Amino acid sequence: MNDSHGKKIPAEIVAIDRRSIQVMPFLPSTGLGTTNHATLPFPQPKGEFLHQTHTPSLRVHDSWIGRVLDPLGQPMDNRPPPQQGNIPTRLRADPPHATQRARLGPRLDLGVRALNLFATCRQGQRLGLFAGSGVGKSTLIAMLARQARCDVAVIALVGERGREVREFIEDDLGEAGLARAVLVIATSDQTPMMRREAAYTATTIAEHFRDQGANVLLMMDSVTRFCHALREIGLSLGEPPATRGYPPSVFAELPRLLERAGPGPVINGRAGQITGLYTVLVEGDDHNEPVSDAVRGILDGHVVLDRKIGEAGRYPAIDVLRSLSRTVPGCLSDTEHSLVREARALLSLQADMADLVRLGAYRPGTDPRVDQALRLSPSIEALLRQTKTEPSQIDEDFARLHTVLTAGPADAR
Repeated sequence: MNDSHGKKIPAEIVAIDRRSIQVMPFLPSTGLGTTNHATLPFPQPKGEFLHQTHTPSLRVHDSWIGRVLDPLGQPMDNRPPPQQGNIPTRLRADPPHATQRARLGPRLDLGVRALNLFATCRQGQRLGLFAGSGVGKSTLIAMLARQARCDVAVIALVGERGREVREFIEDDLGEAGLARAVLVIATSDQTPMMRREAAYTATTIAEHFRDQGANVLLMMDSVTRFCHALREIGLSLGEPPATRGYPPSVFAELPRLLERAGPGPVINGRAGQITGLYTVLVEGDDHNEPVSDAVRGILDGHVVLDRKIGEAGRYPAIDVLRSLSRTVPGCLSDTEHSLVREARALLSLQADMADLVRLGAYRPGTDPRVDQALRLSPSIEALLRQTKTEPSQIDEDFARLHTVLTAGPADAR
């Protein structure tokens, strides 16, 4: 597509009927008018109209690790254009066939104590990180990118604030995190096509490394803004708003994207894994809004970041009682499972009694179990507190939890 100055603007055909096609540009449409022409990416014989198809693709190369790219694969890091691979990879690839993809791999050390202990993850699992704005999602993503035991981290920032991009790359991620990561960025001021494409591009890059047998960590911040982009596109095409303004195509597209993460197909007896961590921006702290509900039903677990926990000064602000990993039974030993079950029970009992204790309505010695919960909960909370540069290993995390539960507050320190 050319604007009035002759500049080429990439665009995509988004709707076709008998008499017309609808095209949406990836770049701002300033300078476009009714006299501008769109050029198809392939020659068309006379009398033929869209009988051929053009499949969007990327030529991913291993040297993309350490790069910051836009959704079209162009550099955003003031470096030369990235080297192109030999084989094009489809941006709209299908998920691996359900009966041919591998099973989940061994447990994955995420480097974050609260997740390692209370939402233990396996290679190839998909977790949702649910939080309102300003509760620490981006910082948690950066911790995972630096500290998780993976071969490659692919990070998609979808609809991110422009001013926060450099802060995320330089302060949160740092040189060590960027050295093994590929970043795909579409800021909030860009077109809905670019914001939508960022999710597809990051997933395609992750699939490239997965097909080489790598253990890939794919992180997307956020799925909600991806859905906002889909909503803008759908409504502009005349789709009816179905659920809180979201057209039906949004909820049809979500599983197509999210199912692409997970275990890869078994090739020559081995399979790569894409462990997917997707943040969900909970609007108004309503965890039952449509996108949250849909994503929670697709993924293999959910992690809730709570604003009150952050306001109390404990970061990451993960509410471990409301967080759940559906693969925990397959990656914890009996001893570890008992430790987690006991810690959850104590934290839950302490939360139930908090108001009574605050009002002075509970007298110590009335219930030994409540006394134990009140005595040990502060140490469990201290264990969950972790700075963004503090390293953590899963075996040490369980050892420290064992110490807290068996020896009390003094030894926990």
